[in-house]
Amino acid sequence: MTEQRMTPPAPDGSAAPHSYPCVGCGARIEYAPGTNALRCPYCGREQAVAAGDRPVREHPVAELALPRKPVGSVGTYVYVCGTCGAKTETDALSERCQFCAAPLVADVSAGDLITPEAVLPFAVDRAGVRTALRSWISSRWFAPGSLKKVSDAESLRGTYIPHWTFDSRTVSDYTGERGEYYWVTETYTETVNGQAQTRTRQVRKTRWHRASGTVSRDFDDVLVVATGQINNKHLDQLTPWPLESAVGYTPEYLAGYQTLRYTVEPEQGLETAKSRMEPIIERDCRDDIGGDEQRVDSVDTRHFDIMFKLMLLPVWIVCYLYAGRTFQVVVNARTAEVIGERPYSRLKIALAVIAAIVLVVVIAVLFASGHHITIGHHSTGRHR
Repeated sequence: MTEQRMTPPAPDGSAAPHSYPCVGCGARIEYAPGTNALRCPYCGREQAVAAGDRPVREHPVAELALPRKPVGSVGTYVYVCGTCGAKTETDALSERCQFCAAPLVADVSAGDLITPEAVLPFAVDRAGVRTALRSWISSRWFAPGSLKKVSDAESLRGTYIPHWTFDSRTVSDYTGERGEYYWVTETYTETVNGQAQTRTRQVRKTRWHRASGTVSRDFDDVLVVATGQINNKHLDQLTPWPLESAVGYTPEYLAGYQTLRYTVEPEQGLETAKSRMEPIIERDCRDDIGGDEQRVDSVDTRHFDIMFKLMLLPVWIVCYLYAGRTFQVVVNARTAEVIGERPYSRLKIALAVIAAIVLVVVIAVLFASGHHITIGHHSTGRHR
């Protein structure tokens, strides 16, 4: 792989972004989700994405030793809008002009940062994400009625989130113990009707044996979120992603969407990926130990042929304000999976608690009434 660098800015600190004018009306066109085309939001004319046959490549981790600036030392980009000429400062690799909303996409063919190798294009459009939000809202118990407005939120924003992916061929030596069950008969004394009686029972025991061995596993595309600007817990829950549908990075797919720059260095991402591999490797060790129970005392893992790439994954982000607090919802723009925060209606919860109490009281009263009638019936029978 040739060394990846960002295009250096002009002497005044500005840079000309990629420009995608509509051949019909001259307006700026943007990527249409679920297609392979750019579409004009005004006249509807489409233009095919010039993706070509660029393959998605993975790179040896040794290339991380190539000279590059830490992401924290790289300043903001200053875009010069090709439509209105305004300048926009942002950390994003793609954005909209703050004055005319024209799509702005950085030229990342050469620069100080690692450039994206692959992109998973948007497949869910605004109408689709609103449908997904309405379905999500309708399934939220005890949500305030005003939550229904979230599906029409103006804060709905399509964003590409940077992720590192890592491959690794692992070989792990382990030590531990294998537990095998066996049964013994125990005698015990029990008091029945004031008299001691001797009885027996079967008791399960475990016999432990030392165990050691070697397991191997190949990991492919272990995902690590490469930004801290979005709640990582929410992003991790958007899996699984159809990574097999990713295409080689092409700037046209970014037109009309925000694309965050990575803030997590790949070396840090690799350590996170290794920590995610550990429980899977330990499970392999337990399977290899066998028996009825397992204890794993130590695992020594060696990594070979580690590969990495920077990938952009599509997410719709919704932020809304309720009772003075900001809530965030994220939507997988490929599968329409919705994950996020939601408020609770205290009134609905209180009414539910009251309804539950009333229901319990009614059932108790009905049970007591029925029981009383039954007793009276039997008493009458005895009288006769």
